Amino acid sequence: MKRTPVLLTALFLLPLAAQAQLTTPAEKSASQTIDAGDLRAHVGFLASDLLEGRGPGTRGDALAQQYIATQFELLGLKPVGPDGSYLQSFELVGMTGHPETLTFTGASGHTTLQYHEDFIASSGIQAPEAVLQDSELVFVGYGIQAPEYEWDDFKGMDLRGKTLLVLNNDPEDDPKLFGGKARLWYGRWDYKYEEAAKVGAAGALILHTTPSAGYAWQVVQTSWSGEQFELPASGEKPRLQVKGWTTDEATRRVLQFAGKDLDTLRTAARKRDFRPVPLGVKVSTRFSNQVRRRPTANVLGLLPGSDPKLSREVVLYTAHHDHLGKRGDAKPGEDAIYNGAVDNASGVAAMLEAAEAFTSLPKAPPRSILFAAVAAEEQGLLGSQYLAEHLPVHPGRVAANINVDGLNIHGRTRDVTVIGLGKSSLDTPLTALARAQGRIVKGDQLPDRGFFYRSDQFSFAKLGIPAAYFSSGMDFIGRPPGWGKERREKWEAQHYHQPSDELGPDWDFSGAVEDARLFFLLGAHVARTRELPRWKKGDEFELPRLQALEALKSEETR
Repeated sequence: MKRTPVLLTALFLLPLAAQAQLTTPAEKSASQTIDAGDLRAHVGFLASDLLEGRGPGTRGDALAQQYIATQFELLGLKPVGPDGSYLQSFELVGMTGHPETLTFTGASGHTTLQYHEDFIASSGIQAPEAVLQDSELVFVGYGIQAPEYEWDDFKGMDLRGKTLLVLNNDPEDDPKLFGGKARLWYGRWDYKYEEAAKVGAAGALILHTTPSAGYAWQVVQTSWSGEQFELPASGEKPRLQVKGWTTDEATRRVLQFAGKDLDTLRTAARKRDFRPVPLGVKVSTRFSNQVRRRPTANVLGLLPGSDPKLSREVVLYTAHHDHLGKRGDAKPGEDAIYNGAVDNASGVAAMLEAAEAFTSLPKAPPRSILFAAVAAEEQGLLGSQYLAEHLPVHPGRVAANINVDGLNIHGRTRDVTVIGLGKSSLDTPLTALARAQGRIVKGDQLPDRGFFYRSDQFSFAKLGIPAAYFSSGMDFIGRPPGWGKERREKWEAQHYHQPSDELGPDWDFSGAVEDARLFFLLGAHVARTRELPRWKKGDEFELPRLQALEALKSEETR
């Protein structure tokens, strides 16, 4: 059939008309229920000293769970925990213990690194004792095996029983490799420990620098000291005896002792033909490890959808409710509580406000909305990992994940930073919704930090679930150019994972309100749009999504 110009024009305008329906009058009205006073009130309780930093398995952790569950109940959300409550309870294995020293022995004698100042390390096994005994130290570059980039740092070397010295991040000189300056999953510390365990290594030490990590050594000290948590070991995955970090200065001393130069090794590691370098020294340590099981829980609340068919699918909101607990080494008079006000009492507050906005709608959206305040994010995304492994619906029925991890406390911005911009079709409505607020969308403005792989959306992206994770931008209204980046860097240096991350009278919630409304409106759009969000063609998470949808289809046709 020959199409007339009028018909062609109409067909062309159909998607534009669909895009124009980004929000409904009811959604716009509901978004106005999100205000600064409510955000401040939620943060004020969750980040209070009463909750003692919300460390996993503590009284404060339980209080946070109960507070969130009570808010869900007040809003009329349906409990979906396995026991009919709002709690999805599970166990964590807590391990407390660290080596006082690492001893390196070579032909010329031995040298020692001191805990806390030179290195941070913890047990990689859930056992009373962790041991490295004369384990050969091998430099393995970035410790990456990436067939799609024709990259293999191990080159088939037998690394069983050895301790691997690994560079942080991934090679960034070539924009065609590993995203150039943008950090991928290959650049993350958890990937490196997993790969080291897969090749049978006994230990792995990641070389820390502030540029390669995206944070200072003090963040490693606070995040990796004290009790460390994991999900109970299944016995199937290989494990390291010791996982650790070393400072640049301490590593240079060890390499000098071994007759090697760190800068020369770094240069060699940036090339495909790099091969592991045995360093001619052996490392030893032995330490006791207190192991105990501690309960925690994700808090889940469901707003059932209004469409008989689409209500089987959900839009998943997540925000982690935990933080670091209390300092064990605080001196008398020092603040010992890691309150975690921005990280992430503010994110939970935004999710609760989004839940209130949804429940204020005259009619629930077609798709269901699942709100999940997840536990133990600071310990390696453990709560979201557990939820991903025990979703109350099939992964193929999760339309999208919208994750909130930290709100803007410095005022309104002209821009929105989308972590992972360009990865999924969620970019389109998000960009349009931001434009309606008078803001523009920008990609990750600190791409070397690898933020997409550092928060809870990663647990669901690995299942193929399209994810949106964004924050305020850095172009602050009424501030000079560069002020936002400078303020962020200052905040991270002084307050990130520090007891000083507390709610203050100087917090400006105006930008946080705009961001929280954007979180709500994006979810509302996805919840009533029939087409499922999708990963862009060729994205690293496209295949898991296709597999999940195919598995769901097979399950439904049995």
